[in-house]
Amino acid sequence: MKFLIDAQLPRRFVIWLNEAGHDALHTLDLPLKNRTPDSEVIARAVLDGRVVVSKDNDFVQTFLLTGEPSLLLISTGNISNSSLEKLVRANLVGIETAFASSRFVEITQNTLVIHE
Repeated sequence: MKFLIDAQLPRRFVIWLNEAGHDALHTLDLPLKNRTPDSEVIARAVLDGRVVVSKDNDFVQTFLLTGEPSLLLISTGNISNSSLEKLVRANLVGIETAFASSRFVEITQNTLVIHE
């Protein structure tokens, strides 16, 4: 799968996903880096066929209005990067499976929610 990691998530997220065999970019890899407007993040994700990974509810609102972008919403509240990494690694197969049938998936500290 292809992912585009939003600015408020650690760049290490890219490493975790790439190590698992995915193709991941961070907004820091884009020309405007973390100053890239959401509209450009979405355009890049759609163009490349990437899932946006974000904590930002603005992407949820855009998805609900337009159906774009494919979205993995991180709804964990404030947790350490190491806890986030463990959570993502433990749920990666479920995340991959969820995107086979949905374009909007949410991960919390306790569950994986597949939005239809």
